[in-house]
Amino acid sequence: MLNVAVIMGRLVADPELRHTSSDIAVTSFTVAVDRSYTKAGSERQTDFIDVVAWRSTAEFISRYFKKGSMIVVQGSIQTRSYEDRNGNKRKAVEILADSVNFGESKRSDGGQNASAPSYNNQSYSASHEAPKQAAYSEPAPTYSSGSSGDFEEIIGDDDLPF
Repeated sequence: MLNVAVIMGRLVADPELRHTSSDIAVTSFTVAVDRSYTKAGSERQTDFIDVVAWRSTAEFISRYFKKGSMIVVQGSIQTRSYEDRNGNKRKAVEILADSVNFGESKRSDGGQNASAPSYNNQSYSASHEAPKQAAYSEPAPTYSSGSSGDFEEIIGDDDLPF
């Protein structure tokens, strides 16, 4: 079975770091994600997705992200049931964040997150820099203009690994 969710959007409010009674860091926040399609003659719709992050991921988010920041979240979808104040049964659907990254480059967010590292449960790199904008780099080479002389014919297929 597979339960993987990846979203990219903007925080709708500043994330607030809280701690459980056993001093485990946790933050919950909402990400506004535009839908990839629009109906003709209407505005693009936005989904507001709830996310929960724990421990060092929560600390990282609360330290480097604020309202309006572009964030990339990778995690899994989880559901939980609870009773509201009136005794009604409710169901919450949210993403449990495994890793988060910046969704903007250094130049597009005014240098806000320029020296901030990206965090992933497997690695934490304090020397991470935001990627440079494509406008300042050389275009990627294309091979559509190549000729058939650029390739070597393989005569036999008996030594191919597949």
